[in-house]
Amino acid sequence: MKMKPYEHPEALYPYREWSLGEDAYEDVNNQRSESVFALGNGYIGMRGNFEEGYHGTAGTSVTGNYLNGFFDSEPIVYPEGAYGYPSRNQAMLNVTDAKIIELKIEGHPFHLNTGLVHRYERSLDMKNGILHREVEWESPAGHRVLLKIRRMVALRHKHLAAVDYEVTALNFDGAVTFHSVMDGTIARQEATDDPRLGAGSAEPSLLLEGAGHGEAFIWMKQRTRHTRFALITAMSNRVHSNSGYEMLEKQEGERISAEFAIPVLSGETVTLTKYISYHTSKDYPEDELMSRTAEVLEMAQALGFEGLALEQQEYLDAFWSRTDVEINGDPALQQAIRFNAFQLLQSVGRDGVTNIGAKGLTGEGYEGHYFWDTEMYVLPFFTYTQPEISRALLEFRYATLGKARERAAIMSQKGALYPWRTIDGEENSAYFPAGTAQAHINADIAYGIKQYVQATGDYAFLAAKGAEILFETSRFWADMGHYNPARGGAFCIDAVTGPDEYTAIVNNNAYTNLMVQDQLIYAAQTAELLRKQYPQDYVRLQQSIGLTEEEVQGWLEAAERMFVPFDEELGIYAQDDTFLTKKKWDFENTPADKYPLLLNYHPLVIYRHQVLKQADLVMVMFLLGDKFTLADKIRNYNYYEPLTTHDSSLSPCIHSIVSAEIGDLEGAYSYFDRTVRMDLDDINRNAKDGLHTAAMSGSWMSIVNGFGGMRLNEGVLCFNPQLPAQWESYRFKIVSQGQLVDIYVGREEVVYTLLEGSGLTIKHKGHSLELSPEVPVRLSVAKKLEAVIFDLDGVITDSAEYHYLAWKELAEELGLEFDREKNERLKGVSRMESLEIILENSGLELSDQEKLALATKKNENYKVMIERITPADLLPGIGELLTGLQARGISIGLASASHNAPLILDRLEAAHWFQAVADPGSIRKGKPDPEIFLKAAEMLGAEPGNCIGVEDAEAGVSAIQTAGMKAVGIGSAEQLGAADLLLSSTSELTVDKLLRLFEGLSTDMTSSHR
Repeated sequence: MKMKPYEHPEALYPYREWSLGEDAYEDVNNQRSESVFALGNGYIGMRGNFEEGYHGTAGTSVTGNYLNGFFDSEPIVYPEGAYGYPSRNQAMLNVTDAKIIELKIEGHPFHLNTGLVHRYERSLDMKNGILHREVEWESPAGHRVLLKIRRMVALRHKHLAAVDYEVTALNFDGAVTFHSVMDGTIARQEATDDPRLGAGSAEPSLLLEGAGHGEAFIWMKQRTRHTRFALITAMSNRVHSNSGYEMLEKQEGERISAEFAIPVLSGETVTLTKYISYHTSKDYPEDELMSRTAEVLEMAQALGFEGLALEQQEYLDAFWSRTDVEINGDPALQQAIRFNAFQLLQSVGRDGVTNIGAKGLTGEGYEGHYFWDTEMYVLPFFTYTQPEISRALLEFRYATLGKARERAAIMSQKGALYPWRTIDGEENSAYFPAGTAQAHINADIAYGIKQYVQATGDYAFLAAKGAEILFETSRFWADMGHYNPARGGAFCIDAVTGPDEYTAIVNNNAYTNLMVQDQLIYAAQTAELLRKQYPQDYVRLQQSIGLTEEEVQGWLEAAERMFVPFDEELGIYAQDDTFLTKKKWDFENTPADKYPLLLNYHPLVIYRHQVLKQADLVMVMFLLGDKFTLADKIRNYNYYEPLTTHDSSLSPCIHSIVSAEIGDLEGAYSYFDRTVRMDLDDINRNAKDGLHTAAMSGSWMSIVNGFGGMRLNEGVLCFNPQLPAQWESYRFKIVSQGQLVDIYVGREEVVYTLLEGSGLTIKHKGHSLELSPEVPVRLSVAKKLEAVIFDLDGVITDSAEYHYLAWKELAEELGLEFDREKNERLKGVSRMESLEIILENSGLELSDQEKLALATKKNENYKVMIERITPADLLPGIGELLTGLQARGISIGLASASHNAPLILDRLEAAHWFQAVADPGSIRKGKPDPEIFLKAAEMLGAEPGNCIGVEDAEAGVSAIQTAGMKAVGIGSAEQLGAADLLLSSTSELTVDKLLRLFEGLSTDMTSSHR
């Protein structure tokens, strides 16, 4: 059950595989379209504003031009401050708008809200990186023109953008006038109550210092009010006309224009090509800005728009050759996954001094700040497709390590603490419960480094930069945590907030503690690696940060003694020390318009409840999957998923991945659908403020890590692919150790092909494969019945009667009533749980030791009784069934709650049929928990989805289905109606019926007993 009300809206944009388009213009959709039609190159970002400006309904447009990492800062005003609160807020600036081209036809200004629009098309071509617009427009005076406009932000040239504007006169001779404009007057974002948007500002941040023009270009110089960075915005224009033109330059305040008046004849085409550059003193010495501007614009003019377009095409050809994901059978999701990858490329900083904001370069949401989104969501996408970009993102963390040290000192800790939200490395989060308290960002960055190095083999980066980050952040954890006598001396981490921002300032957040544990172990391993293989770097760090062997050993001790909260009764990891003690949120009576909760309830109201904003424990089960059994993952997912609102866009993709892993492919697809078109379909209703970069990269993860089942295990790529029912096939590529692998997943086969490289070892469903260059390795993935797993009592033999008699004898000794009706409740449950049922309402107060003695006594009586069992006690048809399964090579397992199962099998002379007997003493939870069936499947080496379970108890049927297996019920429809196949007797169960059930074919027995 998905708690947050959710309906997938109708698509606004037609489904096209390689482009995003709109065939009509409407004011109501404009601001959202400005976000999705945005262009960028990782440094310059331009919203999809019209060149002529916006003349529609007020409040439905935000003109936006951004430079990654270019910001101003203002004091944060706290009504009640405290030590250590961040003092200033940084905000990415909306800079001078230089893409403006105003057009007049015989004196009549063109815009879409006047005259008559005969045809309108806009298209973002993701193959060539160009935004196209084509408009056939008639002025109020009847002059008709065809406009063809192309815009690009050059991916190969950090400081350059260009617009090519073509006008054809269709029915008149006359004058066309272009006004090429730069406008430095920026409309500031207004302050709102939505914490996702930012604080706004009362005064302009960019101050005009000068403007002018030379022979080649027009320029404007501005300076940020507080950070004092200089910005030079410049433009050069080229007109193509058969009849010449007149030019006039104007400046009015912070608006500079070049006016081109051009005579045209009917049928004639004139073109203005505009080149735009931005340079700042944050990147270069101020006295170089003008010369660098001249160089870029001169280069652009020499290449021309067509030359730049060719470069753009070549750049994207190389990008898509490693990044493209193909989905056969779903055009909506095919379009979306490509759009997401394209927008990630446009927004990500690639220079080592910038990063990627939560909204990329598409809007002012979150004020352009960088979060943990980078390491946990964006980094995996680039690590496995464009690893050089991932290295640049991690280099940003190294470049800001000094400020992280300063932040740790402010927090009275050793080492380094990275900021929750930042632009230049300083903490910018004014709300510490969901900011500085999220210290897990240290472990997230460490995890990102580990994954990057293991995936790429870039140990040079680890030695030169990554290790220092690991050591300083590990030093922070060792100092912040403590060995708690109240927890038996375990290492505890207090007063933190995990990924779930609806639960704040807690002790021992399980996500944090597990991630820190992993970090401390990796940091110690890295220290050993450097000591042996990079001794110069090791000595350098010993000297520069005072690293000692004793300190490294301390990290290992903290990791070994790390406290991770676990609830024995529920069999799940507690999100933190107190989460499970809180009242659950009343989802049933929460109106749909009260989501997201953070905009409708005070934080304290939310903090008092079991309710999650996003994946927390579920996320760490994905990141550190080898620390959890499949049963753990199912049990924890089933507890936390219904409590999760997904009010964060970061949440659905993680739930999609884990859903796929636990066998809920339908749920995985539903969450993926919600993630992949989050912005195109505006699912969270805020795409107008900018796109969701983490969700975009998360949609790639949903395919690769979710459906593809990809994990990295000690540097080896491991896959466990599944195909959603809605698709015919899908394909993606992965870069590992500098080699490129193509993965194709179809209905009948998976194909692995090494496209680049000399040879690579990978794993498919746990089995090693050696890939050679250009030699496809084809593996069948057709579903087949691998194993049948049986309960014992009521399925193999009827030992239930002996259980009943043994329990009844014990009950009578205690003076308690016990009949066959109560005995029905004992089916499928453990011995101790059965005893608790018998003792219900007895008034007896027994210690755990006394209860154990009673259960042991019952078992001894039972063991005496079952000595009477002989091979004749096999239930009807079971011997023939087991023989038939064995003859077909189908494995056979036993999943019984009885500790005496091996003894009973021996008495039945049936043990030779069973390759695995799951030990109930080795599991955490009995039926209806699926663990014992999963354990049996694991012992048999069978995938749960390729198994059938056979049970006679309702709890057992539930356990089988929760394990992702088909369930056969032996008994009555009243109790076992949920079974996939229901039979009244074991005599009706045959191998053919099991095969037909597995293949999804109907059987007479199924229909007659439902």
